[in-house]
Amino acid sequence: MSNEYPSSSRVLQKKPSESAFKQQKLPAWQPILTAGTVLPTFFVIGIAFIPIGVGILFFNSGVQETEIDYTDCVTESGITCAKQIDSFRNRSCICTVPVKLDVNFEGNVFLYYGLTNFYQNHRRYVKSRDDVQLLGKLSSTPSGDCEPYQYDQITKKPIAPCGAIANSMFSDVLRLESIDHGFVPLLKTGIAWPSDKEIKFRNPEPKENLKKAFEGYAKPKDWRQEIWELDPGDTSNNGFQNEDFIVWMRTAALPNFRKLYRRVNHTEEKFSHGLPKGDYLLHVNYNYPVKPFKGTKSLIISTTSVLGAKNPFLGWAYIAVGCLCLIVGVLFLVIHIKYGKSTAEVVNVTPTTSYQ
Repeated sequence: MSNEYPSSSRVLQKKPSESAFKQQKLPAWQPILTAGTVLPTFFVIGIAFIPIGVGILFFNSGVQETEIDYTDCVTESGITCAKQIDSFRNRSCICTVPVKLDVNFEGNVFLYYGLTNFYQNHRRYVKSRDDVQLLGKLSSTPSGDCEPYQYDQITKKPIAPCGAIANSMFSDVLRLESIDHGFVPLLKTGIAWPSDKEIKFRNPEPKENLKKAFEGYAKPKDWRQEIWELDPGDTSNNGFQNEDFIVWMRTAALPNFRKLYRRVNHTEEKFSHGLPKGDYLLHVNYNYPVKPFKGTKSLIISTTSVLGAKNPFLGWAYIAVGCLCLIVGVLFLVIHIKYGKSTAEVVNVTPTTSYQ
């Protein structure tokens, strides 16, 4: 067995270079945390955060919002649509839900659909997409992340758009009718992020003939329409650039979420100032099953403030953090007054200083 030792030259080769960074000789600064520096910080944060939280809650209080749960809406024959589509999966169900607005919804009004107990944040679900395909670069071999929604099981054609996110796209059709003024005019565009529509989602060539562009590709397994038929009334809102599709593909972080569905068209005179109070009817083309995962679905009618849609959580969070900082600041102040040392005593502590 050899007893050779590494040569001195080899050892020198492993020595870090004589730089201040590698030799850990960079200048450093370490703050000395004293009551005089820490306590004002707590009080400043507390005094600043509480008014901010109150302001957020004030703006949120001006947002008008109502939520209509239509999970168990009933058809004219007295059967719930949930049971009907469970029995006949490929058959649509029509139902109507009465809605009453007790106050005028003034300003811009938006319609959202809400789902509960739907985990769009699951790791495999979030990965189940092909971003190259969504850029309009179709391939006969979609990304393996799309499995098991990569190829059609019958025709063996590649699926476009592939993946679990696209396959589970929300498909209910919702219309709102005022008893006094007729159907509320709704806009299907302007609901997706402009950056998504302009950068992340592109249609393949030829864009003027999407049916030809997607020739040789199958639609997702649970879709009833082809990708080029998502919006028959607007050919520019079809394919990968359909805004309902783009909104759905931006996955939610929590299991209970809402997504923007429509904007009220305020150019029509009857609804120029918003939605007037009164009786309405929600007409539902019920296609999307939620009972299998024990979820619910609803329509949310809402206005907005300068801070966006109604969300009091941020306001209460600011108030809670502000109050906590004030309480901790007062507690530390009492402890400092009773047991604290002066700054000079803290700075001049040495190894020989007696412990008291």
